[in-house]
Amino acid sequence: MQVAKKSSAEISMSNTMVINNESSATTMKLGSTYEMVSQLASSNAVVLFSVSGCCMCTVAKRLLFGLGVGPTIVELDHHTAGPDIQAVLYHLASGGQHQPVPAIFVGGKFLGGIETLMACHINGTLVPLLKDAGALWL
Repeated sequence: MQVAKKSSAEISMSNTMVINNESSATTMKLGSTYEMVSQLASSNAVVLFSVSGCCMCTVAKRLLFGLGVGPTIVELDHHTAGPDIQAVLYHLASGGQHQPVPAIFVGGKFLGGIETLMACHINGTLVPLLKDAGALWL
């Protein structure tokens, strides 16, 4: 029995094919997760993606509850697709320059993280934004 030896170019090419197959599977998985996040955000006035025990997530929740908003909260550490959702949020958060959680969606659009939420609250644009989204009636 003769064993065929592969050249380094053939080995490199076969490794590339494996990596590309894994990459496209990951891309497909993130694509379906992105669709899930998008569907959730568009079907609720306010969605907050959080991690239990995260102090900044607690601040975001308390601010929204204090304003009278009842956001849909997704605790990523308790969700089966939590790591995949967190990867999608990481890409949405300015290409990974900011922390991915808390991540707040208002009116189906990605508002941002805690910094953006607090900035909107301080400059007075948060309440009108929440009213436009249907999260506040007064």
